[in-house]
Amino acid sequence: MKIQHLSEIFQGLKGKSPRRLVAVNAIDAHTIEAVAEAVKLGIVQGILTGDPDKISKTCSEIGVDKDLFTIVSAFSEDDAAHQAANLVSNGKADLMMKGLLSTDKFMRALLNKEFGLLPPKSILSHIAVMEYPNYHKLLIVSDVAIIPYPDLAQKIAMTGYLVTTAKALGIETPKVAVIAATEQVLSGIPACTEAAILAKMAERGQIPGAIVDGPLALDVAIDAEAASIKKIASKVAGDADCLLFPNIDAGNVFYKMSTRLCQSEQAAIVAGAKVPVVLSSRGDSMETKLNSIALAAHLS
Repeated sequence: MKIQHLSEIFQGLKGKSPRRLVAVNAIDAHTIEAVAEAVKLGIVQGILTGDPDKISKTCSEIGVDKDLFTIVSAFSEDDAAHQAANLVSNGKADLMMKGLLSTDKFMRALLNKEFGLLPPKSILSHIAVMEYPNYHKLLIVSDVAIIPYPDLAQKIAMTGYLVTTAKALGIETPKVAVIAATEQVLSGIPACTEAAILAKMAERGQIPGAIVDGPLALDVAIDAEAASIKKIASKVAGDADCLLFPNIDAGNVFYKMSTRLCQSEQAAIVAGAKVPVVLSSRGDSMETKLNSIALAAHLS
């Protein structure tokens, strides 16, 4: 089944066994509300790490029954992250989610070799699935949050995660646009030359199961009229399923513009760890966090 809307992910999870989700330092309203709703929908069993008094207080303030969750006491952000990583490491949790703590502290626990959550030579990358009122299908994008300036090896891995996510959403042959400022292959712009390399690799079967083209400017990737005007002949142009951004500057601006100005809905996970990881921003809405939980459960 090809998923056309984020809401369809929830439908696909009905009747499946709930995954065990541990939310790190889950003392804030948005995280608790999202996990509570996911528990009520039967998507997950909720485990919260953090100060139990703060969790109880927040639950009381927002009208959520704290008995919906298993609460694991932790009295610092670092302790909460370590408790969660330990649960995943010991097979007692299937998904891990960032609550109210800095991304640095969350990632330190995820990367801690003591817990073994990162397979050897694995690369962590952020994947977001975006739904827009003015685009004809979901867009899957990377990387807007983790890798600042990916090299070619990292871009190859990131493309693989995009393709895997797209296929999990029912897209048989994902179309991946490698984004740059121009469609020209300009030797002075690394984003252009690396995009051309990725496209050639896909053409030769080194990136299987997808159609990859680049460099493509953003307008050409998502707007068939722009592609026609610029006379770009490409199976990807104007119909991209996935966007691979050249760096975090471009990706992060795109993501935040989408959420604040374009009325998009989104879900986001971190790929590359042993389990799907929900890495929502502290400023993300409850709806975004719930969508992200559903996506992580779908991919697990």
